[in-house]
Amino acid sequence: MLTTIEGVYENGKVILTEKPPLRKKAKVLITFMEEVEPDVSLNKRPLGTMKGTIKMSEDFNDSLDDLKDYM
Repeated sequence: MLTTIEGVYENGKVILTEKPPLRKKAKVLITFMEEVEPDVSLNKRPLGTMKGTIKMSEDFNDSLDDLKDYM
């Protein structure tokens, strides 16, 4: 069984964010990832850029003929 748990390596120690669901001794593999600033990608696009580009038909809320047998 493989289980992934997030953690942080700091000052020579690995600190896990949650307790592993294991009761026995287990072999582990640790992969180091570059630290990424949170929400960096959200700042690239201003909010509201798609405003006015999506149009809904007037009969959007009307029942569908294909579903009459189920209603």
